[in-house]
Amino acid sequence: MKLGVLAGGGRDWRSAVEKVQIAESLGYEFVATGESWGPSSIPWMTLLATNTEKIRIGTSILNIYSRTPGAIAQEFAMLDMLSGGRMVCGLGSSGHRVIEHFHGVPFDRPLRRIREYIEIINALIAGEQLHYKGEIFQMDRGFRLDYERPRDHIPMYVAAITPKSIAQTGEIADGIFPIHWPKGRFESLKAELGSASSAAGRPVDAVTVAPFTNVYVLGEGDDAATWQAARQPLFHYINRMGDFYWNMLASNGFEAEVGESRSAWSNRDRDGAFDAITEAMVREIQVIGTIGEVGEQLAERAAMGADVQMVQMPGGSPAEAGARLEAYLRAG
Repeated sequence: MKLGVLAGGGRDWRSAVEKVQIAESLGYEFVATGESWGPSSIPWMTLLATNTEKIRIGTSILNIYSRTPGAIAQEFAMLDMLSGGRMVCGLGSSGHRVIEHFHGVPFDRPLRRIREYIEIINALIAGEQLHYKGEIFQMDRGFRLDYERPRDHIPMYVAAITPKSIAQTGEIADGIFPIHWPKGRFESLKAELGSASSAAGRPVDAVTVAPFTNVYVLGEGDDAATWQAARQPLFHYINRMGDFYWNMLASNGFEAEVGESRSAWSNRDRDGAFDAITEAMVREIQVIGTIGEVGEQLAERAAMGADVQMVQMPGGSPAEAGARLEAYLRAG
């Protein structure tokens, strides 16, 4: 069982760095950070690169609209030097609301854009002259990104949930960040990725499956509130995050629950929208149980095909977060 951790910075960044250092000492494989409409991930990853020694560091995710592929390649080139070759570049399209109403950029052709970003970044990191003729980008002056390379490839991960995006990820990427992915569908996800990888002339296991994994611990307080907290992100993604997520959940076995929740929410029946998300659905998508059961569930998901599970950094002091992170590993 391999675990990673999702960890941002913030005002208490010194404590956050200490938590990541504890995760590294416990054997966590990977630390990733996102930005959405929050602060930039790049300065935070710089801190992590210079205050850790072996844990891999990446984005979960950078969108492919607010920075050019050349700018992302430049940033990761510097970060890879600072970290000694430990960076992972996680990309995704985000959504039209963020792209158009936070960044002011048209949300156009996200699937094709991800492909071209990865191809351009790969070429620049490899030290190739940039002669690129795509459908979106055309670059033909032969620029080369010059720096002291620790390596000539930085792993590229993609946040993908639609069938077309999953297939493309299998063709061109090194990893995938599924979100709210049912544990019973890890095997079929790996099969889809493997088929696409093989068709592109790559190894069948070319893509690391690194699902975002929400953990909720029962038996430490108000269990009813914990169950409600476990339903909250599912409610949000079903009803308030556009079409991609609820379509993914519906096609992955939860058509009835999704339909009932969306119907209730269309009438602004919040309680009904939450109640439609059954305990069985929560258990299939989230990790929820006593601390011992949590470890067992993480181990089960690893056996079902989750290569590196990305758990949220626990709250509290560094010592409290470390104890929780260690418990996940010990129980598993």
